[in-house]
Amino acid sequence: MKWSIFSRLVTGYLAIFVLVLAIGLYAVMQLRHYNTVTRTILGVNNVVIDYEKKIGDSLLSQIRYERKYLIIKDKSLYVQFTAAKNDFIRYADAILALADTPRKQAFIRKISSYHKRYQDLFAREVEYLTAGEPYEQDRFRQEKGKAVEAALEEMKAMRAHCQQDSYEKILMLRERSDHARTIGVTIAAVTLPLAIIVAFTITRSITRPLSLVIAKTREIEEGVLKDDLSISSPPELGELAKAFNAMCSKLKRVDKMKSDFFSCMSHELRTPLTSIKEGTNLLLEGVGGEASERQRKLLTIISQESDRMIGMVNSVMDLSKMEAGMMEFTYTMEDIRPLIARAVEEAGLLAEAKGIELLVEEIPGIPEVRVDRERILQVLRNLIGNAVKFTLHGGKVTISAGPVTGNLMVVVTDTGPGIAKEYLGTIFDKFQQVPQTDAYRIKGSGLGLALVKHIITAHGGKVWVESEPGKGSSFIFILPV
Repeated sequence: MKWSIFSRLVTGYLAIFVLVLAIGLYAVMQLRHYNTVTRTILGVNNVVIDYEKKIGDSLLSQIRYERKYLIIKDKSLYVQFTAAKNDFIRYADAILALADTPRKQAFIRKISSYHKRYQDLFAREVEYLTAGEPYEQDRFRQEKGKAVEAALEEMKAMRAHCQQDSYEKILMLRERSDHARTIGVTIAAVTLPLAIIVAFTITRSITRPLSLVIAKTREIEEGVLKDDLSISSPPELGELAKAFNAMCSKLKRVDKMKSDFFSCMSHELRTPLTSIKEGTNLLLEGVGGEASERQRKLLTIISQESDRMIGMVNSVMDLSKMEAGMMEFTYTMEDIRPLIARAVEEAGLLAEAKGIELLVEEIPGIPEVRVDRERILQVLRNLIGNAVKFTLHGGKVTISAGPVTGNLMVVVTDTGPGIAKEYLGTIFDKFQQVPQTDAYRIKGSGLGLALVKHIITAHGGKVWVESEPGKGSSFIFILPV
């Protein structure tokens, strides 16, 4: 008979439970004798001390907000003062409800009366301030100080009383605790070895099959989709193994479907778009007859939009491959400086047309990094191109690179509109674009930064943005050396 995980756990823990129950019943009979005293210490004195600290904190908060309010007269400070006052009253009422002796009740009533005196004085000050009437600030300050000091002294006395009461009750429990300790040691000595044996046996019978499942999961992560996982016991994990094998079979089919889909995308989208572009270029060159000026403008727009669509299709396909884990990277040791220079050169015409200054700053000691040259070049093109596009005429884009804590850091900084804080967390998501004003309205697919993040992550690096509206943005990525 193959035992399920549930039956194994229940049988093992039931055996331990019966033994513990037999010994524990005797211990409970002994412990009940001083349970009432313990409840008083934990449920009354300790709670009263805790509430005493809270009313002390709330009183100090009131003082702090009150003083600030009297200086700058900010209504929000008065609201915070009122909230702290309500906390004080709530905690004081809780102490009064818990107090089990007349002396504790007397303490909290005195504290409440001093607090009320302090509240009344501050309320009168607020009335004077609201009415714009002069008043004796020093006298009010002294009287409030006396009321607060008296309240704090009563809190201190109440805390000392509760601590002394708890100490006396703890002394009463000391004798009986020795007996309870003996029982506890006996329980531990008997049950601990048995619990260890049972736990090890049950855990081993579960973790060993799970380790096989984990190993299979890692194979799937690496793209190995063999449906050969074999687990017979426990029955639950046997069913899980069957589900894994079925999943692997389906993943094989899905993988083939993805490959077929990308092949179809390449043929059905890029080829027609390329034909449209080439045909448009031929018409612009005069093949088929001279075009009028208006026709040339329309053809130029078609050519530009074709380029944009081809770029978008390429970006979508690249991003889909990366998300599916199908993108292949060819890593070599490279110097990042020539790649930066090439990306800057490619963005130079647009920067020159907009009157934007492109600066490259290099920190000495730039290390070589293991990267896919074309993909990192794609990252630099996207970041530098975005910086130039979103920087107005006469602005500046700075690219800096240098070593930092054993890594290579590259920073692309612009003087563009900046990015609001609420968009910093989603700007690297696909199809996400920051809302733009008319001055900065630029067309885009929202895929460039998503590609940047996937490429940098695939290299074991990290990319993020630092920005403030109106102060430009800095896109930063780090690559391991």
